[in-house]
Amino acid sequence: MRKYRNRLCIMAEMLEIAKGGALKTQIMYKANLSFAQLNEYLSLLLKTELLENDNKSEKTVYKTTAKGLHYIQGHNDITGLLDREGKWNIHERNGLTSGSK
Repeated sequence: MRKYRNRLCIMAEMLEIAKGGALKTQIMYKANLSFAQLNEYLSLLLKTELLENDNKSEKTVYKTTAKGLHYIQGHNDITGLLDREGKWNIHERNGLTSGSK
C-alpha cells in the first residue's frame, strides 16, 4: 500500500533534512519531492521563518532555524501521541490529509 504524507509531515521532513544545512537538490531527493513541490514548500518555510538560506557561498544552503526545530519537536510529539493511541497512522492517506505527496 502506498503511503501519502500530509503537508505538515512533509514540512517536518524537510526541516529535519535541513537541520545541519542542505542544498536544494539534497532536500528534493531526500524528501522525495518534485521540483515544483520543493519550491512551493521552500517558499512557505522561508516565509514562516522555519527555514533560512545562506547565499554567502557559491551555492545556497538551507538550514532549519530555532523556530523550525521547535516545529519539528511539536510535530514529533503529536505524531508520537497519535501513534501510541493506535487509532491514527498520520502518514497514510485518510480523510484528514491533503493527499499531498
